[in-house]
Amino acid sequence: MSAAKTFTIALIQMRCSLDIDENLRRAVARIHDAAKRGAKVACLPELFRSQYFCQTEDPATFDLAEAVPGPTTLALADAARETGMVVVGSVFERRAAGLHHNTAIVLDADGSLCGVYRKMHIPDDPLYYEKYYFTPGDLGFRAFDTRVGRLGTLVCWDQWYPEGARLTALRGASVLFYPTAIGWHPREKAEFGAAQADAWETIQRAHAIANGVYVAAVNRVGHEGPADGGLEFWGRSFIADPFGRVLAKAGDGEETIFAECDLAHQESTRRHWPFLRDRRIDAYGPITQRFLD
Repeated sequence: MSAAKTFTIALIQMRCSLDIDENLRRAVARIHDAAKRGAKVACLPELFRSQYFCQTEDPATFDLAEAVPGPTTLALADAARETGMVVVGSVFERRAAGLHHNTAIVLDADGSLCGVYRKMHIPDDPLYYEKYYFTPGDLGFRAFDTRVGRLGTLVCWDQWYPEGARLTALRGASVLFYPTAIGWHPREKAEFGAAQADAWETIQRAHAIANGVYVAAVNRVGHEGPADGGLEFWGRSFIADPFGRVLAKAGDGEETIFAECDLAHQESTRRHWPFLRDRRIDAYGPITQRFLD
């Protein structure tokens, strides 16, 4: 499939309510709006269909899970077909009873399902109890051919791992999408908030530079959970070019940001900074070890 030389991507930064159907309707409406504004690819935040439920461990929450394809996939496929856009979505996937994944779906501009990526790195921190809900991905790091070219997607906690970005780039992805749900513990925000948000952006800009790819990270916004606790999702979705320059960045409210991806620019960047050429693949075997004593 030949790639478009340039295309515009949209990141849909949104609040997520307790009403799962409302969240889906709003996401679809914003996909249509992004198409009217010239976007050819749109990406939604991680687990946008509901509020971030991993703040607690509750077996009843598994009722939110669905098959792929299922209601969310089908609704986003309709939106992709109606707008002629590629859509990257996020689904709490029910694979079988007792077997669930945090899954990204890639839908082509005709509504067909290009493929799925199952989140590989699963966190377990206070209010991020994802190991209770999600089995680690078993499909590896993937890239998908779409109408605009070859795209890769990872999910949230994957953002911190250069290995995942590298392997997805080596699959030929020109853009790495990161659907995200990341925020502050409100009581920690004053002391650590600025440094945490800066580190989150910096590591992903580094992925763009090291791999010569565009990186697009989309977060949710708003406070979710108890008023005296919970999580405050910081937004700040951004798109970086293959040398890490931020092309577009959101604030801490609902908005859609846009940036143009130029594959000629990617080609030029890689020619002048040939990191892939100079990799010492003969010396990297120990990277598969947990730690080198």
